[in-house]
Amino acid sequence: MKLNPVFADRPHSIFPTMSALARRHGAINLGQGFPDEDGPAPLLRAASDALVAGPNQYVPVEGIPALRQAVAAAHQRFYGIDLDPDTNVVVTAGATEGLAAAFLAFCAPGDEVIFLSPFYECYAPQAEAAGALCRFVSLTPPHWRIDESALRAAISPRTKLVVINTPHNPTGHVMDEDELEIVARVARDHDLIVLCDEVYEHMVFDGRPHLPLMAFEGMAERCVRFGSAGKTFSVTGWRIGYASGPASLIEPLNKAHQFLAYTSPGHLQQAVAQGLGFDNDYFGGLTRGMQDRRDLLSDQLSRAGFDVLPCEGTYFLSVDIRSVGRDDDRAFCAEITEHAKVAAVPVSAFYHPSEENVPKHLARFCFAKKPGILTEAARRLATYFR
Repeated sequence: MKLNPVFADRPHSIFPTMSALARRHGAINLGQGFPDEDGPAPLLRAASDALVAGPNQYVPVEGIPALRQAVAAAHQRFYGIDLDPDTNVVVTAGATEGLAAAFLAFCAPGDEVIFLSPFYECYAPQAEAAGALCRFVSLTPPHWRIDESALRAAISPRTKLVVINTPHNPTGHVMDEDELEIVARVARDHDLIVLCDEVYEHMVFDGRPHLPLMAFEGMAERCVRFGSAGKTFSVTGWRIGYASGPASLIEPLNKAHQFLAYTSPGHLQQAVAQGLGFDNDYFGGLTRGMQDRRDLLSDQLSRAGFDVLPCEGTYFLSVDIRSVGRDDDRAFCAEITEHAKVAAVPVSAFYHPSEENVPKHLARFCFAKKPGILTEAARRLATYFR
């Protein structure tokens, strides 16, 4: 029986694969990107109260009014962006589902989509399932900056979309104003839509700003921006995301969303609406806390003998495994999971199978864990490689 090769012929995602290997060997899991502590107590209480109070039935496909209003208010508060909550915002079942809805809504068979490699693994299969063709622009370690000539070379008459991710998973790079202006120029010149995955917007370190491409000249009408309550409030299991953009793009995205998830749990949406109104102490504390954990793991991995690449945001930092005498990231991650009892993810897993000259000397570690866990993981690695 012939099945859809986009999914049937693809290997399992690297994340459950490495998490299962970590469980099998009793390893500390620094592979999959989730915190080991739940979000703020007021948020959890708000969800619990709303669940008990009810009703627990379908809520509007586009999301409850309170959350759409809160998303619009957050855009104004943090970035000075004005949105109409009724026409410019839709609530999705996590940012991942929102991205799937966008590819299905915007791409016709034969359209081309440009990705910046490496990229979060869901993008390509979602685009391919919509019938789109994937084109790739490689970013180069250790700084992972976009090159305008390479981006322009990837454009063809069939190009429909560019997908950017900042702060970037897996590299931890945060695109600056110059890089974002490159994307904006190319999008304006070729009349392209840009999908902006910004789920780590509140995890930008060392005083850098997060700059939404939507705010750049001529980009409000061609950008769809994705945010994540799971990342912002450390509740990745809730699967509450939100997409924002012009009505001309949000309306078709919502039409696709209604045939994917239809809607998301109302009690969780009510809690997230309250959370987006938390004071600056919460959001600043989230940034500082993650930066402190980045610094802790980076320092201790360096002491363990690893060359650690720069990390400007997200949950993740990468190491060059050649510094400990290895040159195959998949074999390295399996080795340390089994023998050092620490799991990581190979960065080569964030490239498309068709891409050539993929770097295989980098491994990604998640630092969104308790400091004691990070210290113990680094100790195990230091002991093993010593």
